[in-house]
Amino acid sequence: MTVTPFNALACPLDGQVLTLDGRALRCPSGHNFDIAKQGHVNLLPVQQKRSADPGDSKAMVAARQRFLSAGYYQPVADAVSAATLEDAPEGEPLACLDAGCGEGYYLRHLAGASNAPLSLMGLDISKWAVLAAARQSRPPSPPLGIRWAVGSNASLPVRSATLDRLLCMFGFPVVSEFQRALKPGGVWLQVEAGPEHLRELRDIIYPRLKAPRAEDADTPAGFTLASTQRVNDRATLRSAEEISDLLAMTPHLYRATAEGRERALALTSLSLSIDVVIKRWVKVG
Repeated sequence: MTVTPFNALACPLDGQVLTLDGRALRCPSGHNFDIAKQGHVNLLPVQQKRSADPGDSKAMVAARQRFLSAGYYQPVADAVSAATLEDAPEGEPLACLDAGCGEGYYLRHLAGASNAPLSLMGLDISKWAVLAAARQSRPPSPPLGIRWAVGSNASLPVRSATLDRLLCMFGFPVVSEFQRALKPGGVWLQVEAGPEHLRELRDIIYPRLKAPRAEDADTPAGFTLASTQRVNDRATLRSAEEISDLLAMTPHLYRATAEGRERALALTSLSLSIDVVIKRWVKVG
């Protein structure tokens, strides 16, 4: 594993090149962004926030960190890493952005899965998620050299046509921004829940399940679909704490009725279906 510095950053205020100057990132116009002692940087201007503390809360991030560290989603991480490294260009580090990186589980897994040089950045609108990601990438953990930043998918702080890969894990894609940031021939990997994902949990917390969504027929502007992969597995949670963490890290915590949440949180074990879809979209041109 070789991770080189991610140097394709752009100023979130004017789009100019950001360069490292001591413990800060600066653009030619003089905009300055300090690097925190944990190693991350905040590239989310106040005018791009929709709330005082956007994104996942500190408690949600902690629950996700505990759940993912137990390894239940490792088959998903393995498949995402393989799909990311597929047809990787030779000669230069693979420049990859995880847009909505959470606490960094999938990007850290990618860093450990590759023998090729990588240039990696994780971006999330939640300051708590980025802080957790940065802390896990520094000593006493093995230092990974990944750039972590608070920012928005709606305005990626990345220079145009600089990315080889862009990951969007269970997140909110912004097609125009993804198209702008990727190189011609670059790959956007959209990872989403399949129709059977966590079905057993959903059976418990909802009075009735919605019909599965129809597959999107429209191709995003500027992209062509290279492949679709489905990852299926089983997981057995063996404590009320693990079930609580899973519920807390998903949107189901807020969508379920109070009665549904109570039924789930009363359980001490739960066998689950894992069903995830990975789509590889290639930028045309």
